This record gives sequence, C-alpha cells and structure tokens, in this order.
Amino acid sequence: MKCLVTGGAGFIGSNLVNRLIDDGYDVSIIDDLSTGKEENINPKARFIQGDISNTITENFSFLKDVDVVFHLAAKARVQPSIENPIEFNKVNVGGLLNVLNACVKYKVKRFVYSSSSSVYGNVKQLPTPEEHELNPMSPYALQKLIGEQYCKLYNELHGLETVCLRYFNVYGNGMSLEGAYKLVIPIFIEQILNNKPMTVRGDGEQRRDFTYVGDVVDANIRCAEYPLELNGEAFNIGNGDNRSVNQLADMIGGDRVNVDSVIEPRQTLADNSKARKRLNWKPTTKIEDWVEGYKEDIGLWKQ
Repeated sequence: MKCLVTGGAGFIGSNLVNRLIDDGYDVSIIDDLSTGKEENINPKARFIQGDISNTITENFSFLKDVDVVFHLAAKARVQPSIENPIEFNKVNVGGLLNVLNACVKYKVKRFVYSSSSSVYGNVKQLPTPEEHELNPMSPYALQKLIGEQYCKLYNELHGLETVCLRYFNVYGNGMSLEGAYKLVIPIFIEQILNNKPMTVRGDGEQRRDFTYVGDVVDANIRCAEYPLELNGEAFNIGNGDNRSVNQLADMIGGDRVNVDSVIEPRQTLADNSKARKRLNWKPTTKIEDWVEGYKEDIGLWKQ
C-alpha cells in the first residue's frame, strides 16, 4: 500500500513513518521542517520538503497512486495559538484544505486526520465519549474541530473516505525537549536535566489522559486497514485513565515550583470504547512504566 504522511518529520509523524515502513508500506513524507527534524526522517521514505499551506493542488502530484494520506502536519499547542491565531489558522485550516483538495484531485481513497481531545474543552462527562458536546477553548482547538468538519464534508461531497482521531496528550520516545511547543513531560524533563525546578501550572491538580505514541501509531494504521468504508466519524484515542500534573512530577522526581495557570481544561479522560469495538484498538502502555524506562535511557538517574 502506498501512503503519504504529512508532518512525517515530527514526533508522532516520524513514529508513524517508521512503523509503516516496518510493516511494508511505500511511504512518502511532506514536512516543512519548521518543528520537525531532519534526523527524524526515515531514509527509506521519500521526502518532500514543503509547506502545505503554500502548496497549490497541482503541486501535489506526488499523491498520484497514493492509497492513504495520514494528515499530521499542524501548528501545535494551545497557548501559542492564542498568541498567533492567524498564523495557526493558515496551516491548521488552510493547509488541511489544500491537502483535502489534492486528495480529491488525485483520487486518494482514504484520509486519516489527526485531531485533538482539545475539541471538547471543559467537559460535563468523564470519561468523555465522542458524542459529547464540543466546546473549543482556544484557536488551536477550534481549528481542529473545523478540520473534522471539513473531513466529514469532503466525504459527503466527494466520496473521500475520512476518519478523525482525537488524541489525548501523546507522549513517548522522540518527544522534543526543545522549542516553544513542548508538552508537560518534556518541559519537566528539560528542567530537571538543567538542574531547574519543574514549573507546575496552578495547583497541579489538573488531570490528563496520557497516551503512548506507539498506541497512537497503531490507531492510525488500523484506520488505514479498516475493512469497511469510513465516513468522517471521530474516534477517541486515549488511554482511558488520567493522572494529575502533580502525580507526573512525582514520577519524574525533583524540585518543583508553582506558577500561574493558563487557559486549559481541568480534566481530560477518554471513553475509548468506540475505538476498542470498531477499530479493535486498545492502549498498551501505562505512563508510570514508560517514565521509569525513559529516565534511565536519558541518564536522569545520574542527575
């Protein structure tokens, strides 16, 4: 099977590319390397350096004969999107629309969209099912929801099979410890490695459903191989349990300091029963187990 991974030099994208190649897929990558890294690019994949928000449909000719597109390219994270909403919209909505148009033009069969649990906002129901009310709290979250709506619309208008995966706080090997878009785990790790206290936002009792990147990769591949037609529906890809930021800090170990809170949901917790039943998917890794191995791998024991 021939596929394209947008954002294939990023954290989740590169993990997906590596697994696809191991599974025998013919893989191409497009990435502008603004946050992705050259060292993440699998040498067995075809690499196209390009910005999806500036690439016109005719220049997506490398989509010819592609069966599946995995769309991971995006400008990520909540707080930077609040500060730069127009720039984020250009990539997260405009770039997505460019890729969808190209998929229609080149008759791609299936489109797997990386969405986010941030589309839910503050929730009334835990665990949260896919049919829960959606209440984005940031431009990033709203853009992800618009992306889901475009995916469903392109299925209805053009027959492009689409599926939307709502990721819950993805972690794992290959996370960047640099740059503006780090999540809480790499922020804490970087701080400890530099002999600084971990900065805990607010009281630290906000809880997150942390999901291992290998499980996210598995969900993407299951969508690519799904035996029935896909019609734009969404699936929660989360571990189905959650931990507080304070608990995470305890796992890593070290000094901490509380700082001002930011706009964010108080809790996330996925109801993943739909993905379990329909995709035959299930999470495999607990964050406690992964953190212990990761600390040893990066030499944190020696700090």
